[in-house]
Amino acid sequence: MTFQIRSLSLYTLTVAAVLLALIHGGHSFYLPGVAPQDFEKGDKLLVKVNKLTSTKTQLPYSYYSLPYCRPKKIIDSAENLGEVLRGDRIENSPYVFKMREPQMCKIVCRIALDAKTTKEFKEKIDDEYRVNMILDNLPLVVPIKRSDQESPGYQLGYYLGLKGQYSGSKVDRYFINNHLAFTVKYHKDLQSDPARIVGFEVKSFSVKHEYEGNWNDDKTRLITCDPHAKHMVVNSNSPQEVEEKKEIIFTYDVEFVPSDVKWASRWDAYLLMSDDQIHWTAIMFPGIVSAIFFVLNALIWGEKSSGAVPFGTMFALVFLWFGISVPLVFVGSYVGFRKPAIEDPVKTNKIPRQIPAQAWYMNPAFSILIGGILPFGAVFIELFFILTSIWLNQFYYIFGFLFLVFIILLVTCAEITIVLCYFQLCSEDYLWWWRSYLTSGSSAVYLFLYATFYFFTKLEITKFVSGVLYFGYMLIASYAFFVLTGTIGFYACFWFTRLIYSSVKID
Repeated sequence: MTFQIRSLSLYTLTVAAVLLALIHGGHSFYLPGVAPQDFEKGDKLLVKVNKLTSTKTQLPYSYYSLPYCRPKKIIDSAENLGEVLRGDRIENSPYVFKMREPQMCKIVCRIALDAKTTKEFKEKIDDEYRVNMILDNLPLVVPIKRSDQESPGYQLGYYLGLKGQYSGSKVDRYFINNHLAFTVKYHKDLQSDPARIVGFEVKSFSVKHEYEGNWNDDKTRLITCDPHAKHMVVNSNSPQEVEEKKEIIFTYDVEFVPSDVKWASRWDAYLLMSDDQIHWTAIMFPGIVSAIFFVLNALIWGEKSSGAVPFGTMFALVFLWFGISVPLVFVGSYVGFRKPAIEDPVKTNKIPRQIPAQAWYMNPAFSILIGGILPFGAVFIELFFILTSIWLNQFYYIFGFLFLVFIILLVTCAEITIVLCYFQLCSEDYLWWWRSYLTSGSSAVYLFLYATFYFFTKLEITKFVSGVLYFGYMLIASYAFFVLTGTIGFYACFWFTRLIYSSVKID
C-alpha cells in the first residue's frame, strides 16, 4: 500500500493514471528512472532534495521547511498525482557534483541559529527525521553493515541529527549532521567513455567547523576539513551542537567509485533491505474512503506537513470522482439494466419458507467471525512485511510471492464461504446472500486488529495526530480488504448455489 494506497480507491487511481498518461502522451513516453542517462567526465550532476520523513510521526515535511542551505532559486520538479498524495516535495539543491571529479570539504553555506530555528531543528531531531535526496532518480541511502551477511543493508535517507550527552554530563544535547560524505557509484563500459550512475550513498557526520581568518563564503579555508592538507572528516568526535546564536557550516565530500553493477540492475542492491441498491453500493465505497481521506488531510494541514494534499489537487480528486467515477457507475448500471435478467436454475416459491431453529454454531455472528480467520491466516505473515514497507520506510520487492499469496487468498475466501454456505443450506437457511459476503469479508476485522497490534509493538509513534493518521489509513485499507474479500466470497457462493441447484431434477 507505497500502499500512499492510503487514501484512494484502486478504481480512482487507475482512472487518474490513465488520464495522466494521456496528458503526457502528447509530448513523449518516459518514465523517470526507466531511460538510462549517460554522463561524460565533468558533466554536471544535480542533486535534488525530497521530503523529511520520520517513522515516529508519519508526517513528512518539505526539505526547506528547515533553514537548510538554499540555491538562488528553488525549483519544484514536475510532480505527478502519486507524488503529491505521498507528500513528496522534490526540489533542486545547492549540492552540485561533476561526473567522476571528486570533491573534498566543499562548503555549501553557513547559517546562524535563532530561537525559532533552534526549536525546529531540535523537534525534528527528537522525532528522528531523515533527510532524503535523489540523484539520477536514485534515492540517497545509508549503507548499514549486517553481521549475518557480507553485503550491506540500506536505510533510506540519513538522520537529520542525534541527541546525546557530553562525557561526564547528564544533560541531553542536540547535534546536527552538517557534513555529508557522498559516494556515487558508476558503471562504465571499457569501449566507451560515458558512464551511468548505479548507486548513491552517504555517510553523515556532525562537525563543529573552524576556519582561518574572516568568512569568505565558499572560498573560506576550513581548519577542521582542509582538502589542501588532505584533512578529511572521518568521525563526529567534535560535533556541531544545535543552540541559539550558534553558527553551523554545511560541507560535503563526494567520491566516485566504479562498479560492476550494470544500469539495468542498479535497483537490486536497494531491494535487499530489509438494482438502486447496486447504485448506492458502487458510490458508497469511494465516498467513505474520500470522507476519511478529507478528514485525515485536514489534520495533516493543521500540522503544516508537506503530506497535506494541496487544495488544487483535492479539487482534482473530487472532479475525478464526480466527473468520472460517479457517471461511470450509472453508465454501468444502465448497461446492466439492458441485459437480460439472470434466470434461476430452478423454480422458486413465491412465499418464503419459515427457517427452522438453528444450532448455536450456525448463529450468523459466530459463523461470520469464524469464516474470516482462514483468509486472514493466509496473508497475515506477508502483511507484516507490507506494513513495515509502508510505515517504516523499507523497500518491498517480493511481488512474485505477493501475487502467490493473493492467489491463495482468493482460493481460501472462496473455499471457506462455499463450505459455510453449504452448512447453511443444509440447515434450511436460504438467506445466504449477505452472509456469504460478510463471511469472507470479516477477515478485514482481523486485519485491523493486527494493525492495532503492530502499532503498539513495532512503531514508536507518540503524537496524537500521527496515531489518528495511522488508524485512519489502516481503516481505509481494512475497508478495501473487506470489499475485496467479501466480493470474492459472494461470487464463489453464487456460483456454488447455481451449480448445485442446476443439478436438481424435479419430475
